[in-house]
Amino acid sequence: MWIRASTLAAAAGLTIPALTPSPAWAHTHQPGQVYVIDDGSNDVAVIDSKTNSVVAIIPVDTSPVGIAVSPDGRRAYVTNSGSDSVSVIDTKHGDIIATIAVGHMPYGIAVSPDGQRVYVSSNGSNNVSVIDAKANALLAFIPVDGDPYSIAVSPDGQRIYATNDSTNNVSVIDSRTNSVIATIPVNNNPAGIAVSPDGRRIYVTNSDSGNVSVIDTRTNAVIATITVGETPYGVAVSSNGRRIYVANNGSNDVSVIDSRTNSVIATIPVNNNPFGVAVSPDGRHAYVTNANSNNVSVIDTKTNDLTTLTIPVRLSPFGIAAPPARHYRHHRS
Repeated sequence: MWIRASTLAAAAGLTIPALTPSPAWAHTHQPGQVYVIDDGSNDVAVIDSKTNSVVAIIPVDTSPVGIAVSPDGRRAYVTNSGSDSVSVIDTKHGDIIATIAVGHMPYGIAVSPDGQRVYVSSNGSNNVSVIDAKANALLAFIPVDGDPYSIAVSPDGQRIYATNDSTNNVSVIDSRTNSVIATIPVNNNPAGIAVSPDGRRIYVTNSDSGNVSVIDTRTNAVIATITVGETPYGVAVSSNGRRIYVANNGSNDVSVIDSRTNSVIATIPVNNNPFGVAVSPDGRHAYVTNANSNNVSVIDTKTNDLTTLTIPVRLSPFGIAAPPARHYRHHRS
Protein backbone atom coordinates (compact mmCIF):
# COMPACT_ATOMS: atom_id res chain seq x y z
CA MET A 1 0.00 0.00 0.00
CA TRP A 2 1.35 3.40 -0.97
CA ILE A 3 1.58 6.62 1.07
CA ARG A 4 0.48 9.87 -0.50
CA ALA A 5 3.28 12.29 -1.27
CA SER A 6 1.09 15.12 0.05
CA THR A 7 0.87 13.31 3.40
CA LEU A 8 4.66 13.10 3.55
CA ALA A 9 4.96 16.75 2.56
CA ALA A 10 2.50 17.85 5.25
CA ALA A 11 4.34 15.81 7.88
CA ALA A 12 7.58 17.50 6.89
CA GLY A 13 5.98 20.94 7.17
CA LEU A 14 6.52 21.80 3.50
CA THR A 15 4.78 24.82 2.01
CA ILE A 16 3.21 25.05 -1.42
CA PRO A 17 5.71 26.56 -3.89
CA ALA A 18 4.68 29.67 -5.75
CA LEU A 19 4.39 29.32 -9.49
CA THR A 20 3.56 31.99 -12.05
CA PRO A 21 2.09 30.55 -15.25
CA SER A 22 3.29 31.82 -18.60
CA PRO A 23 0.92 34.29 -20.30
CA ALA A 24 0.93 31.98 -23.35
CA TRP A 25 -2.37 30.35 -22.29
CA ALA A 26 -4.22 33.13 -24.16
CA HIS A 27 -7.60 31.51 -23.41
CA THR A 28 -7.25 28.82 -26.02
CA HIS A 29 -6.48 25.12 -25.96
CA GLN A 30 -3.48 23.87 -27.88
CA PRO A 31 -3.21 20.21 -28.91
CA GLY A 32 0.31 19.84 -27.50
CA GLN A 33 -0.65 20.46 -23.90
CA VAL A 34 0.19 18.06 -21.06
CA TYR A 35 -1.84 18.05 -17.84
CA VAL A 36 -0.26 17.42 -14.42
CA ILE A 37 -2.08 16.72 -11.16
CA ASP A 38 -0.68 18.62 -8.17
CA ASP A 39 -2.02 16.47 -5.36
CA GLY A 40 -0.65 18.62 -2.54
CA SER A 41 -1.96 21.95 -3.86
CA ASN A 42 -5.29 20.71 -5.26
CA ASP A 43 -4.81 21.90 -8.80
CA VAL A 44 -3.81 20.97 -12.35
CA ALA A 45 -0.74 22.44 -14.03
CA VAL A 46 -1.02 22.77 -17.80
CA ILE A 47 2.27 22.40 -19.69
CA ASP A 48 2.77 23.53 -23.28
CA SER A 49 4.85 20.71 -24.76
CA LYS A 50 6.25 23.03 -27.44
CA THR A 51 7.81 25.42 -24.93
CA ASN A 52 7.88 23.02 -21.95
CA SER A 53 6.52 25.73 -19.69
CA VAL A 54 3.49 25.90 -17.40
CA VAL A 55 0.82 28.02 -19.07
CA ALA A 56 -2.04 27.62 -16.59
CA ILE A 57 -2.94 26.47 -13.07
CA ILE A 58 -6.50 25.18 -12.67
CA PRO A 59 -7.87 24.65 -9.12
CA VAL A 60 -9.87 21.45 -8.55
CA ASP A 61 -11.29 19.64 -5.51
CA THR A 62 -9.51 17.94 -2.60
CA SER A 63 -6.58 15.55 -3.10
CA PRO A 64 -6.65 15.05 -6.88
CA VAL A 65 -4.88 11.90 -8.08
CA GLY A 66 -5.76 10.82 -11.63
CA ILE A 67 -6.39 12.64 -14.89
CA ALA A 68 -7.52 11.69 -18.39
CA VAL A 69 -8.08 13.71 -21.56
CA SER A 70 -10.93 13.12 -24.00
CA PRO A 71 -10.08 11.85 -27.52
CA ASP A 72 -10.87 15.24 -29.06
CA GLY A 73 -8.78 17.05 -26.44
CA ARG A 74 -11.64 19.31 -25.39
CA ARG A 75 -12.15 17.90 -21.90
CA ALA A 76 -9.90 16.81 -19.07
CA TYR A 77 -11.28 14.71 -16.20
CA VAL A 78 -9.74 14.75 -12.72
CA THR A 79 -10.38 12.33 -9.85
CA ASN A 80 -10.53 14.06 -6.46
CA SER A 81 -9.90 11.33 -3.89
CA GLY A 82 -10.56 13.57 -0.90
CA SER A 83 -13.98 14.75 -2.08
CA ASP A 84 -15.25 11.64 -3.94
CA SER A 85 -15.73 13.57 -7.15
CA VAL A 86 -14.56 14.13 -10.70
CA SER A 87 -13.83 17.64 -11.97
CA VAL A 88 -14.56 18.23 -15.66
CA ILE A 89 -12.29 20.82 -17.28
CA ASP A 90 -13.04 22.71 -20.49
CA THR A 91 -9.53 22.72 -21.94
CA LYS A 92 -10.25 25.62 -24.29
CA HIS A 93 -10.80 28.07 -21.45
CA GLY A 94 -9.35 26.21 -18.45
CA ASP A 95 -12.66 26.30 -16.60
CA ILE A 96 -14.34 23.67 -14.40
CA ILE A 97 -17.67 23.06 -16.12
CA ALA A 98 -18.97 20.22 -13.92
CA THR A 99 -18.24 18.32 -10.71
CA ILE A 100 -19.60 14.77 -10.62
CA ALA A 101 -20.04 12.69 -7.45
CA VAL A 102 -18.57 9.17 -7.82
CA GLY A 103 -17.50 6.32 -5.53
CA HIS A 104 -15.33 6.64 -2.45
CA MET A 105 -11.66 7.62 -2.94
CA PRO A 106 -11.54 7.78 -6.75
CA TYR A 107 -8.03 7.24 -8.14
CA GLY A 108 -7.76 6.06 -11.74
CA ILE A 109 -9.71 7.48 -14.67
CA ALA A 110 -10.02 6.73 -18.39
CA VAL A 111 -12.16 7.91 -21.31
CA SER A 112 -13.68 5.66 -23.97
CA PRO A 113 -12.29 6.07 -27.52
CA ASP A 114 -15.55 7.65 -28.71
CA GLY A 115 -15.53 10.09 -25.80
CA GLN A 116 -18.99 9.03 -24.64
CA ARG A 117 -18.06 7.33 -21.37
CA VAL A 118 -15.66 8.04 -18.52
CA TYR A 119 -14.59 5.23 -16.16
CA VAL A 120 -13.38 5.87 -12.61
CA SER A 121 -11.80 3.35 -10.22
CA SER A 122 -12.94 4.06 -6.66
CA ASN A 123 -10.36 2.62 -4.28
CA GLY A 124 -12.45 3.04 -1.15
CA SER A 125 -15.70 1.50 -2.41
CA ASN A 126 -14.32 -1.32 -4.57
CA ASN A 127 -16.14 -0.31 -7.71
CA VAL A 128 -15.88 1.48 -11.03
CA SER A 129 -18.07 4.51 -11.66
CA VAL A 130 -19.42 4.94 -15.20
CA ILE A 131 -20.08 8.52 -16.32
CA ASP A 132 -22.05 9.77 -19.31
CA ALA A 133 -19.62 12.33 -20.74
CA LYS A 134 -22.29 14.23 -22.69
CA ALA A 135 -24.57 14.71 -19.70
CA ASN A 136 -21.77 14.76 -17.08
CA ALA A 137 -23.90 12.36 -15.07
CA LEU A 138 -23.23 9.12 -13.19
CA LEU A 139 -24.73 6.11 -14.96
CA ALA A 140 -23.64 3.04 -12.99
CA PHE A 141 -21.39 1.43 -10.40
CA ILE A 142 -19.56 -1.77 -11.37
CA PRO A 143 -18.35 -3.90 -8.42
CA VAL A 144 -14.74 -5.11 -8.76
CA ASP A 145 -12.17 -6.70 -6.43
CA GLY A 146 -10.16 -5.11 -3.62
CA ASP A 147 -8.94 -1.52 -3.75
CA PRO A 148 -9.05 -0.72 -7.48
CA TYR A 149 -6.26 1.66 -8.37
CA SER A 150 -5.80 2.40 -12.08
CA ILE A 151 -8.03 1.91 -15.09
CA ALA A 152 -7.69 1.71 -18.88
CA VAL A 153 -9.96 1.21 -21.89
CA SER A 154 -9.25 -0.92 -24.96
CA PRO A 155 -8.86 0.93 -28.29
CA ASP A 156 -12.20 -0.46 -29.53
CA GLY A 157 -13.95 0.59 -26.32
CA GLN A 158 -15.32 -2.89 -25.62
CA ARG A 159 -13.19 -3.70 -22.57
CA ILE A 160 -12.26 -1.80 -19.42
CA TYR A 161 -9.35 -2.98 -17.28
CA ALA A 162 -8.96 -2.12 -13.58
CA THR A 163 -6.00 -3.01 -11.35
CA ASN A 164 -7.01 -4.24 -7.89
CA ASP A 165 -4.28 -3.36 -5.42
CA SER A 166 -5.15 -5.59 -2.44
CA THR A 167 -6.28 -8.70 -4.35
CA ASN A 168 -3.38 -8.71 -6.84
CA ASN A 169 -5.45 -8.98 -10.00
CA VAL A 170 -7.00 -7.13 -12.91
CA SER A 171 -10.75 -6.96 -13.51
CA VAL A 172 -11.88 -7.18 -17.13
CA ILE A 173 -15.18 -5.38 -17.73
CA ASP A 174 -17.50 -5.65 -20.73
CA SER A 175 -18.50 -2.07 -21.59
CA ARG A 176 -21.78 -3.21 -23.16
CA THR A 177 -23.07 -4.91 -20.02
CA ASN A 178 -21.04 -3.02 -17.40
CA SER A 179 -20.12 -6.34 -15.80
CA VAL A 180 -16.87 -8.13 -14.92
CA ILE A 181 -16.25 -10.99 -17.36
CA ALA A 182 -12.78 -12.09 -16.23
CA THR A 183 -10.24 -11.64 -13.43
CA ILE A 184 -6.54 -11.94 -14.26
CA PRO A 185 -4.02 -12.73 -11.46
CA VAL A 186 -0.84 -10.63 -11.54
CA ASN A 187 1.92 -9.94 -9.00
CA ASN A 188 1.86 -7.97 -5.75
CA ASN A 189 0.01 -4.68 -5.48
CA PRO A 190 -0.76 -3.87 -9.12
CA ALA A 191 -0.82 -0.13 -9.63
CA GLY A 192 -0.51 1.40 -13.12
CA ILE A 193 -2.03 0.01 -16.29
CA ALA A 194 -1.77 0.79 -20.01
CA VAL A 195 -3.07 -0.82 -23.19
CA SER A 196 -1.09 -1.10 -26.43
CA PRO A 197 -2.42 0.90 -29.41
CA ASP A 198 -3.46 -2.32 -31.21
CA GLY A 199 -5.27 -3.56 -28.09
CA ARG A 200 -3.38 -6.86 -27.99
CA ARG A 201 -1.33 -6.24 -24.86
CA ILE A 202 -1.88 -4.82 -21.37
CA TYR A 203 1.00 -3.63 -19.21
CA VAL A 204 0.53 -3.67 -15.43
CA THR A 205 3.05 -2.33 -12.90
CA ASN A 206 3.26 -4.44 -9.73
CA SER A 207 4.52 -1.98 -7.13
CA ASP A 208 5.53 -4.47 -4.43
CA SER A 209 7.09 -6.94 -6.85
CA GLY A 210 9.25 -4.56 -8.86
CA ASN A 211 8.00 -5.83 -12.18
CA VAL A 212 5.54 -5.44 -15.03
CA SER A 213 2.99 -8.08 -16.05
CA VAL A 214 2.33 -8.35 -19.79
CA ILE A 215 -1.17 -9.63 -20.56
CA ASP A 216 -2.47 -11.07 -23.83
CA THR A 217 -5.95 -9.60 -24.25
CA ARG A 218 -7.14 -12.49 -26.43
CA THR A 219 -6.54 -15.04 -23.68
CA ASN A 220 -6.66 -12.76 -20.62
CA ALA A 221 -3.45 -14.41 -19.41
CA VAL A 222 -0.03 -13.12 -18.34
CA ILE A 223 2.51 -14.01 -21.04
CA ALA A 224 5.59 -12.27 -19.60
CA THR A 225 6.88 -10.66 -16.41
CA ILE A 226 9.53 -7.96 -16.80
CA THR A 227 11.77 -6.88 -13.92
CA VAL A 228 12.05 -3.09 -13.64
CA GLY A 229 13.10 -0.70 -10.85
CA GLU A 230 11.83 -0.42 -7.29
CA THR A 231 8.15 0.30 -6.62
CA PRO A 232 6.90 0.89 -10.17
CA TYR A 233 3.70 2.93 -10.50
CA GLY A 234 2.94 4.88 -13.66
CA VAL A 235 3.15 3.26 -17.11
CA ALA A 236 2.66 4.61 -20.62
CA VAL A 237 2.94 3.16 -24.14
CA SER A 238 4.30 5.05 -27.13
CA SER A 239 1.86 5.78 -29.96
CA ASN A 240 3.51 3.13 -32.19
CA GLY A 241 3.42 0.57 -29.37
CA ARG A 242 7.17 -0.14 -29.52
CA ARG A 243 8.17 1.40 -26.20
CA ILE A 244 6.75 1.19 -22.69
CA TYR A 245 7.78 3.71 -20.06
CA VAL A 246 7.60 2.80 -16.36
CA ALA A 247 8.05 5.27 -13.48
CA ASN A 248 9.88 3.55 -10.61
CA ASN A 249 8.95 5.42 -7.45
CA GLY A 250 11.41 3.65 -5.16
CA SER A 251 14.55 3.85 -7.32
CA ASN A 252 13.96 7.30 -8.82
CA ASP A 253 14.22 6.22 -12.42
CA VAL A 254 12.26 5.25 -15.52
CA SER A 255 12.53 1.85 -17.20
CA VAL A 256 12.16 1.79 -20.99
CA ILE A 257 10.84 -1.54 -22.32
CA ASP A 258 11.04 -2.85 -25.88
CA SER A 259 7.60 -4.37 -26.53
CA ARG A 260 8.94 -6.76 -29.17
CA THR A 261 11.39 -8.44 -26.78
CA ASN A 262 9.68 -7.64 -23.46
CA SER A 263 13.04 -6.50 -22.09
CA VAL A 264 14.34 -3.31 -20.49
CA ILE A 265 16.56 -1.44 -22.95
CA ALA A 266 17.26 1.67 -20.87
CA THR A 267 17.04 2.95 -17.31
CA ILE A 268 16.83 6.73 -17.00
CA PRO A 269 17.48 8.52 -13.66
CA VAL A 270 14.91 11.20 -12.80
CA ASN A 271 14.13 13.18 -9.63
CA ASN A 272 12.61 12.07 -6.33
CA ASN A 273 9.71 9.61 -6.22
CA PRO A 274 8.46 9.53 -9.81
CA PHE A 275 4.80 8.56 -10.03
CA GLY A 276 3.13 9.30 -13.33
CA VAL A 277 4.37 9.14 -16.91
CA ALA A 278 2.86 10.27 -20.20
CA VAL A 279 4.12 10.50 -23.78
CA SER A 280 3.67 13.83 -25.56
CA PRO A 281 1.12 13.91 -28.40
CA ASP A 282 3.92 14.16 -30.99
CA GLY A 283 5.74 11.20 -29.39
CA ARG A 284 9.02 13.08 -29.00
CA HIS A 285 9.09 13.29 -25.22
CA ALA A 286 7.98 11.38 -22.15
CA TYR A 287 6.98 13.47 -19.15
CA VAL A 288 7.48 12.12 -15.61
CA THR A 289 5.98 13.58 -12.43
CA ASN A 290 8.40 13.60 -9.48
CA ALA A 291 6.14 13.69 -6.43
CA ASN A 292 8.73 14.71 -3.84
CA SER A 293 10.68 17.11 -6.07
CA ASN A 294 7.67 19.14 -7.21
CA ASN A 295 8.70 19.00 -10.83
CA VAL A 296 8.39 17.12 -14.10
CA SER A 297 11.30 15.45 -15.88
CA VAL A 298 11.39 15.44 -19.69
CA ILE A 299 12.84 12.45 -21.56
CA ASP A 300 13.90 12.47 -25.21
CA THR A 301 12.21 9.33 -26.55
CA LYS A 302 14.54 9.09 -29.56
CA THR A 303 17.72 8.86 -27.49
CA ASN A 304 16.26 7.68 -24.15
CA ASP A 305 18.19 10.47 -22.49
CA LEU A 306 16.96 12.84 -19.83
CA THR A 307 16.85 16.36 -21.24
CA THR A 308 18.45 19.19 -19.30
CA LEU A 309 15.01 20.66 -18.78
CA THR A 310 13.04 20.07 -15.56
CA ILE A 311 9.66 21.78 -15.34
CA PRO A 312 8.69 23.14 -11.89
CA VAL A 313 5.07 22.60 -10.88
CA ARG A 314 3.34 23.00 -7.52
CA LEU A 315 3.14 20.45 -4.67
CA SER A 316 3.29 16.64 -5.01
CA PRO A 317 2.64 16.04 -8.72
CA PHE A 318 0.96 12.65 -9.25
CA GLY A 319 -1.13 11.87 -12.30
CA ILE A 320 -0.29 13.12 -15.77
CA ALA A 321 -2.06 12.94 -19.13
CA ALA A 322 -1.87 14.19 -22.70
CA PRO A 323 -4.37 14.13 -25.58
CA PRO A 324 -4.22 11.01 -27.75
CA ALA A 325 -1.67 11.08 -30.58
CA ARG A 326 -4.40 11.01 -33.21
CA HIS A 327 -5.75 14.30 -31.86
CA TYR A 328 -2.34 15.92 -32.26
CA ARG A 329 -2.02 14.67 -35.85
CA HIS A 330 -5.46 16.03 -36.66
CA HIS A 331 -4.42 19.52 -35.60
CA ARG A 332 -1.09 19.34 -37.43
CA SER A 333 -2.51 18.21 -40.75
